[in-house]
Amino acid sequence: MDLRFGDSEPTDDERAAVDALLGPPTSFWEGAECSGADLRRARPSRDRRQLLLPGLLAINDRVGWISEGALTYLCRRLTVPPAEAYGVATFSPLFSVRPRPATVLRVCTDLVCAAAGASDLCAGVEERLGGGVHLERSPCLGLCERAPAALVTKAGDPVRTAVSAPATVEGAVLAASAPDSAPEEPPAETAVPQAGQDALLLLSRVGVVDPLSLDDYRAHGGYTALRRAFALGPAGVVREVTDSGPVGQGGAAFLTGRIWQAAASRPDHPPYLVCNAGESAPGTFRDRVLMEGDPFALVEAMTIAAYAIGAHRGFLCLRDEFPRATNRVRHAVEQARTRGLLGDDVLGRGYAFDIEIRRGAGAYVGGEETALFNSLEGHRGEPRRQPPFPAEQGLFGRPTAVRDVETLVGLLPILTLGAPAYPATGTERSIGRRLFCVSGSVERPGVYELPSGATRAELLSAAGVRENLRAVLVGGATGGFVRPNELDVPLAFEGRAGSGVVMAFDDTVPLPRLLLRIAEFFRDESCGRCVPCRVGTVRQEEALRRIVDRTGAAAADDLALLRDVGRALRDASMCGLGQNAWNAVESAVDRLGVYG
Repeated sequence: MDLRFGDSEPTDDERAAVDALLGPPTSFWEGAECSGADLRRARPSRDRRQLLLPGLLAINDRVGWISEGALTYLCRRLTVPPAEAYGVATFSPLFSVRPRPATVLRVCTDLVCAAAGASDLCAGVEERLGGGVHLERSPCLGLCERAPAALVTKAGDPVRTAVSAPATVEGAVLAASAPDSAPEEPPAETAVPQAGQDALLLLSRVGVVDPLSLDDYRAHGGYTALRRAFALGPAGVVREVTDSGPVGQGGAAFLTGRIWQAAASRPDHPPYLVCNAGESAPGTFRDRVLMEGDPFALVEAMTIAAYAIGAHRGFLCLRDEFPRATNRVRHAVEQARTRGLLGDDVLGRGYAFDIEIRRGAGAYVGGEETALFNSLEGHRGEPRRQPPFPAEQGLFGRPTAVRDVETLVGLLPILTLGAPAYPATGTERSIGRRLFCVSGSVERPGVYELPSGATRAELLSAAGVRENLRAVLVGGATGGFVRPNELDVPLAFEGRAGSGVVMAFDDTVPLPRLLLRIAEFFRDESCGRCVPCRVGTVRQEEALRRIVDRTGAAAADDLALLRDVGRALRDASMCGLGQNAWNAVESAVDRLGVYG
């Protein structure tokens, strides 16, 4: 292995950031002063590559960018080839390997924020910003119910963040100049228009329970489900979940019980549990709301899932763009660990389980489960070919169960109500209740909980759809557009509900520009590993740009090219990003007649 460490030295701040994570170096080979023992033998670090991404985040938090000296020092500490670490650093959009100011202001320019005036916001901010602030036009920040949104990150010890949403020019500039003086974010329940209603299951505690109090959580039924899980035993929990029939809510709809059975039955134990809370698709924010408003529920649910499959270590992977959610789940994990609800002897039952929180560094494709494994292991977040499937060989080569926040929190009512009662609502493939993220041209945007199988019309009626509705995007950027007269269709997987994202657009929103933004999103987020996606997403964007300026035969030729590119993307791409990159554009062309 040729590491090829450079001659650049880290600054004191960069060295301190790495040492705070890894501890001080213990030998010359890790960056300490040379001793006689170091000259006789090398003592390289072992099995520490998984700390590469946390190390890069630590440097970025302290300094704001990653210099050659900092990268070299981190690589020496971890015994990672610098070229490979550089590949990870440049793969993640939150990092910069070129100097930039310590303060970064990210303004969301994705679908809902774009419709809410993000372009004008960026132009106004650019005119007002002084030196020392770097402005970035960002993909979705997960604050769609408060569009347009901006996020400020000021590097230092400690790093400081501020959210401005709905953002104004004055508010964003104030947050960038003085993050500590920015107005406090509204409570999580403001994103839940149904907060406090009796019929809720998944959202029942949001706005009711103090998200920082474990005692309050337990007073409202917290840890009842875990006690019943211990009474049933691992096999009993798997059977209960299998009989109730919930599926993952990330969009693929795999049965949770079958995944657990597969992971639990593998001989190479113990397996791992991974909670994928890195929702970064445009229009998604339900996981953020759950973690902000009911973080102890996620900790309890992860403990149940791990107990069912026999895991002793769980990873909670969330977006770095969710500072409040990160702080609250970290507090919840620490409180649970202090009170004996995590650790070597959970609830005094002799079962050991603990949760490690891992922050992501952007990249939508990094949310694909095998890409997530690569990131956790210290590699670029590119998807792996399947099989083997994660339940057979996943994180660190072991069986792994991966679930999203909504699916995990949905385990709690299954165990408290019992399998016979849980599937009382829903459809054949969509059991129980689901969360839907509604944003755009509605009066009450937010997260809604409805029975699986409720119609699009029911959801939009609850959200208060505005007049002159032109189109609804169901399933987010990987879903499809429907017309206003196509709303009496169930919001189930059979009806292409996908990830539960519903965005409404009235006739003031220019749909061709919206389609171009979707194409830009897939071009930017493609990892580039497979040719159909790497080339096809670029060609799709180029064709859409040309169509805006063309008419007649020239536009018809580009539409024909779009269809060819779309078929290649769908049929030949390696993962779901490329396979679904054509969906929304196809539906807009065929169903809405955008260019007709």
